[in-house]
Amino acid sequence: MEKAKITFIGLGNMGIGMAQNLLNAGYQLNVYNRTKSKSDALKGDFQVFEQPDKAAEDQDIIITMLSDDDALYEAVNGENGFLSRMKKDAIHISMSTISPDTSRNLYTTHQAQGSHYVTAPVFGRPNAAADAKLFICTSGDTETKEKVKAILDLLGQGTYDFGTEPGAANVVKLAGNFMIMASMETMAEAFTLAEKQGLDREQVADFFGNTVFNAPIYKNYGTLIAKKQYQPVGFKAKLGFKDARLASKMALDAEMPAPLLSLVYNRLLSSLANGKGDDDWVEGIAGGVSNDAGI
Repeated sequence: MEKAKITFIGLGNMGIGMAQNLLNAGYQLNVYNRTKSKSDALKGDFQVFEQPDKAAEDQDIIITMLSDDDALYEAVNGENGFLSRMKKDAIHISMSTISPDTSRNLYTTHQAQGSHYVTAPVFGRPNAAADAKLFICTSGDTETKEKVKAILDLLGQGTYDFGTEPGAANVVKLAGNFMIMASMETMAEAFTLAEKQGLDREQVADFFGNTVFNAPIYKNYGTLIAKKQYQPVGFKAKLGFKDARLASKMALDAEMPAPLLSLVYNRLLSSLANGKGDDDWVEGIAGGVSNDAGI
């Protein structure tokens, strides 16, 4: 059977590894990234395009992995947006962390155009993307999700479906990122408390990560927080703040008080206000706790 023709848009820290995994699986890719040189890291059968519309023309699947809602809207509906160039029944897989409302709007827009939209945000840092170990959440039409399942299976270690409502997977993604932020705040405060009491914070983190908090978030992020290891940047603080802002809007719209969400929102906002938006979100949260404690 002939392989699907795929366009990949967005070669950032996450997208570069995801695109490479598709190339490794034998797919020929059209790729577009605002900074064209990012494609230099790819190896395989691919063609680089100057604009997203040209990259998507006559393709079966368009995958987007972009930084935020505005970047996605621009790629889809902007001056050189790909929506008008998509062939009938082509599928757009949106893997960015965006607002549920954005997915709902794009789903309707694609329907009107005769194409399809699947929501598929991911959990995992760049190393997980490169190793095809992402956890992927999906929502959208059942038949369309089934058509792209084999593609998603190449990018992650598990795909979890949340029904037909287009924005559902985005709700899960934002809720999950909030839980990660809250966990980082908890670990940063706990390890800093231990450090202020004269203990080795790395030893404390190792104990908890291998006993009562033996889970990937506590082990992986816990190690970064304990060691104050903020390089290389895997996920920028300004993107973490974007997610906290989107989650806060969801809570506000639902009339749901979220005091812990407000705390991490302000922690990351402080990082941006201090000119550290391009630093890792681990530093944005854990570094803020250390600074507050004077260490």
